[in-house]
Amino acid sequence: MIKVTRLDGEPFLLNAEMIRFVESRPDTFVTLQGGERVVVRESMDEVLRRCMDYQRSKQLLPEPQRPAPFDGRRAAAQRSSSPVL
Repeated sequence: MIKVTRLDGEPFLLNAEMIRFVESRPDTFVTLQGGERVVVRESMDEVLRRCMDYQRSKQLLPEPQRPAPFDGRRAAAQRSSSPVL
């Protein structure tokens, strides 16, 4: 479930598994598998982000990879232990 907001400001939970597609016209329309349409305050990109976060929370999508912070000591140790050609 994702939390979204109706145009009148009322928050509600939407079953992300039931979303068929999302449109921006300029309001954001969410169409569900049964054909029901809901208009929400959030942008299309925000609905997408929340759906992706929801799928990640179910471990169906991998977490985005973040590069490890640079550690000069580790890099120097790796250089000194590598064989000389």
